[in-house]
Amino acid sequence: MVTNRRQWLKQSSFAALGLGFSLKSLAGEDYLPKSFGSDEDLINLGSNENPYGISPKAKQAILDMMGETNRYQFNIASLQSFKKTIAEHNAVSAEQVMITAGSGDGLNLLARHFSKGNIVTANPTFGVLPNTAKKIGTSVIEIPLTYDKVHDLDAMQKAINAETSLVYICNPANPSSTIIKKEALKNFCTEAAKKTVVLIDEAYVDFLDDPEQESMVGLIEKNPNVLVIKTFSKIHAMAGLRIGFVTGHALLIRKIEPDYFQNTQLTVSVLSANAAMASLTDKEHCLQSKLKNAAARKYTYDELAKMKFRCIPSYTNFLFFKLNNYNGDFANDMLKKNILLRSTDYNDGKWCRVSVGAMEEMKQFIAVMKKTFPS
Repeated sequence: MVTNRRQWLKQSSFAALGLGFSLKSLAGEDYLPKSFGSDEDLINLGSNENPYGISPKAKQAILDMMGETNRYQFNIASLQSFKKTIAEHNAVSAEQVMITAGSGDGLNLLARHFSKGNIVTANPTFGVLPNTAKKIGTSVIEIPLTYDKVHDLDAMQKAINAETSLVYICNPANPSSTIIKKEALKNFCTEAAKKTVVLIDEAYVDFLDDPEQESMVGLIEKNPNVLVIKTFSKIHAMAGLRIGFVTGHALLIRKIEPDYFQNTQLTVSVLSANAAMASLTDKEHCLQSKLKNAAARKYTYDELAKMKFRCIPSYTNFLFFKLNNYNGDFANDMLKKNILLRSTDYNDGKWCRVSVGAMEEMKQFIAVMKKTFPS
């Protein structure tokens, strides 16, 4: 029975690939095959998920809210403080927050709101916003990352013109796992915001260590053209519960909200909202996820370096490394070995993005890598 299930899982996953899904989209989880689930042999390192699960407090909050799932969010008294709770946690006011069903939903809607003119972003970057923009006919100006796989802020600044409606920066970056130094990013946002709206995607900011950890949310009060988008999918391990939010100056939020965001909070389930509020109170659970991620990340980075791979120093829960003269489709070849990850070709060669799972998963990944690339 177990063997049959494993075989079915792999066969259905390959079928999904044949229907147009691709493991080559390194920073667009929406393009992954949807039939991958937990299995005794399959190691899913393709979606940058938190392998440690949600907070025990969040689990209890879901159970506590089960009896209210017949009600809309606005009819449950305890959820009326949801937006305010998120705002206070981020040191902003409720008027500066828009709730979305995950940050992916927010990125899709922002691409539609800023569809007039052009959008400036990096290449490669997280794909939801630029891909949505392209689909609806918006011009996207893509600036290559530097050799070190960091955003080229000077080139991005020069690319902004009178037609630019939005600048999108994912920091820490997906798929490259790098960061922009906080002072450089602050200066960029301040200058670019004089010309257009700047959106900073901080999905992975909670994995940073001081002094690198600083959200750009602190800029929004004095810079009305700065937006920051965050998610509960990563450090809070709530990818399947779909909670995200956008923060910005109250004037900008009031301008954006009536367009596409008027009812986005209603797309979030009462279970997810209650779990999110509880998770914010469990700092220890988030800290342990961060520490375990750092340990597994360091182990994997060191092992890849020993194998002579060029691996980019990571500030996230994934690693980005260059494949050395690999012939074939690396991601599909690894899938046959029960490891799901992402790989694609760029101008400077073939690269792989592998999520940081639990330590035992990363040890299994490295064991397969050593067999695949014997010294």
